[in-house]
Amino acid sequence: MLRLVLLTVLASLALAVPRPEPRYMENVERVVGGEEVNARGAWPWQISLQWKSDSGYRHTCGGTLVTRDWVMTAAHCVDSDRVWRVVLGEHSFNTNEGTEQIREVSKVVIHSKWDPTNVAAGFDIAMIQLSKPATLNPYVLLGALPEPDEVLLHEHPCYLTGWGLTETGGSISNTLKQALLPVVDHATCTTDDWWGSTVQESMVCAGGGADSGCNGDSGGPLNCRVEGKYVVHGIASFVSSMGCNAPQKPTVFTRVSSYIDWMAEAMA
Repeated sequence: MLRLVLLTVLASLALAVPRPEPRYMENVERVVGGEEVNARGAWPWQISLQWKSDSGYRHTCGGTLVTRDWVMTAAHCVDSDRVWRVVLGEHSFNTNEGTEQIREVSKVVIHSKWDPTNVAAGFDIAMIQLSKPATLNPYVLLGALPEPDEVLLHEHPCYLTGWGLTETGGSISNTLKQALLPVVDHATCTTDDWWGSTVQESMVCAGGGADSGCNGDSGGPLNCRVEGKYVVHGIASFVSSMGCNAPQKPTVFTRVSSYIDWMAEAMA
């Protein structure tokens, strides 16, 4: 659909074991492995970020509705000069289900420290202001956010949701998918045979097996069940250039709890 974006990791990643370069999970569509979401509204804070092309609008990234006016996504999803729109209440791109709400984008705020040439530096977060507040209903709800600096334990169960590729270089699916991606703690994820120093403390790793995020899932939520409710702990950021579900290269997310104060300032 769109071009794949490959980034070279900086010299800070020069370890004893060569590191695979990270690849953004944008463009084209869907979660690797996992399963299709059967019920509309199962993840009501999930949005589809779309860009305008000659033939209409195309999905490029996911995101999370955090207030009626604002969506949280990845910086790399919106750091190009395009006309965007946000679709809330979406489930299948092939069907008009009557639950969809379409909003134009009135403002984009990208973290000032985001460097599009260096995904490994972090700060892959942006806020999108909607042209009109979302109407909340069973299919469109706000995503819960973690406490500042909250960190989940190793193997804490979480779900990635999105419309990304079904496999590396694979086909497009038009239906929202979900994949169980347990958290990989920072100590494990930064060992030499995993991601090494590519992963910062402001990131969270999840998965590392057959299921993973892939191109098209970028910006989407990592939904983790905490005290009986799902909380969005991550923003899908990058995967290995060796493949979306390369062994011991879990999907890497921006850690939402590291940016709670920044988000409040951005929305102000």
